[in-house]
Amino acid sequence: MTGSQAPWVTWFGDDFTGSAAVMEVLAFAGLPSVLFTDIPSSGTLARFADCRGIGIASTARSHGPGWMEANLPAPLRFLHGLGAPILHYKICSTLDSAPETGSIGKAIEIGLGIRQAAAVPLLTAAPAIRRYQAFGNLFAATLDAVHRLDRHPVMAHHPVTPMAEADLLQHLSAQTDLRGGLIDLEALNGDPQTCLIRLVKEGARILSLDNMDVVSELAAGKLIWENRDMLSFVAGSQGVEYALVRHWQECGMLPPPPKAQGAGRADRIVAVSGSVSPVTARQLNWAGRHGFTLLAFDASAACADPHLLAAEEARLIEAAVEAAEHGASPLVHSASGHDGPEIERFRAALIRGGIDPETANRRIGEALGRILDAVLQRTGIRRAVISGGDTSGHGMRQLRLSALVAKAPTIPGAALCTAYGDGPHDGLEIALKGGQMGSEDYFGWIRDGGGER
Repeated sequence: MTGSQAPWVTWFGDDFTGSAAVMEVLAFAGLPSVLFTDIPSSGTLARFADCRGIGIASTARSHGPGWMEANLPAPLRFLHGLGAPILHYKICSTLDSAPETGSIGKAIEIGLGIRQAAAVPLLTAAPAIRRYQAFGNLFAATLDAVHRLDRHPVMAHHPVTPMAEADLLQHLSAQTDLRGGLIDLEALNGDPQTCLIRLVKEGARILSLDNMDVVSELAAGKLIWENRDMLSFVAGSQGVEYALVRHWQECGMLPPPPKAQGAGRADRIVAVSGSVSPVTARQLNWAGRHGFTLLAFDASAACADPHLLAAEEARLIEAAVEAAEHGASPLVHSASGHDGPEIERFRAALIRGGIDPETANRRIGEALGRILDAVLQRTGIRRAVISGGDTSGHGMRQLRLSALVAKAPTIPGAALCTAYGDGPHDGLEIALKGGQMGSEDYFGWIRDGGGER
């Protein structure tokens, strides 16, 4: 794609929920966008020729540097070749990463080998989803409060990528030797261009941008876009697209979007959840009181003999089909919070089985995806939810879908989408929800078809 047909922005996501969140921001701002689940064929790409935002989702967040070296270059080269002025490596808004798992530093190094940018803006915060950055430190909200990242009740104790440092450049210094620089709130509210030029001349390759409110977000978006020739490779959350959209609207490139509509109520949906977040636990509790049948998946089966896992899948498929036949919406979940008894059973099973958490989480996500696949086919239900960032990536692979397009908004970051593919799920309506995202009634909201509130 070149010239007038080139997209405005392309992105590669390190998980599926975050990748879908980028598409949502762009689509509901009026910029047609599509998310692919892999490098698309020329025919599939041609089907979405009108799209000006094009992304590819991955499971990079749950893999190590070796996997990244083998699997990131091809999709990044493909996206680079589409000719968009901005190529975005999409990360989680809580910077989920560690030197050996989901290394953002490693991903930036690989990206710079493909797109020769002078420096890489790092825009992680997104006020629309209650993620804030002030003077280099990231803050993230729970339902009840906003916490500095290293004191966040979930992220500070994450089993794979615990966040012990809120200063993002300091956190990334363990993942890359690339020099960092900060464009803070004072610079954004004053003369960010001068700060940018100075940092680049001093050798900074990663530029962490503060983002607290409309003013700083607009300044960040303007800075990135107006310097797109030298800042053509960007890392960050969907905060990148929020900032770009705000600037595009401010300068007249994008008109005000029409109000997004809901998709209408479905009598039943099917949902699977691999999240251990307290937010998801509240959502499960609400769902159990409002027409959903909660079915507990024994995650410890993923740490044992494959036959035990297959038996657990078969049990839950039958239970979910039975619940659907009785008019309920089945919701299969691997945990009811981060401190429930099932978590201790799972950890004990990890030790007994000698299984590393990354392998176990992949097995859980794939199992939940197979359950969802089977239940949808046997019941004919056409609306679904996958809850959990890693779960969404591994689960989506089982559905054999090739593309997602946003259909109806819900909470920021978890829209209801239409899925496309060559198999039985073509046209499926599906939402991918990060574990920490959403209101208490989120599953009911999807059953009702989303839409603005």
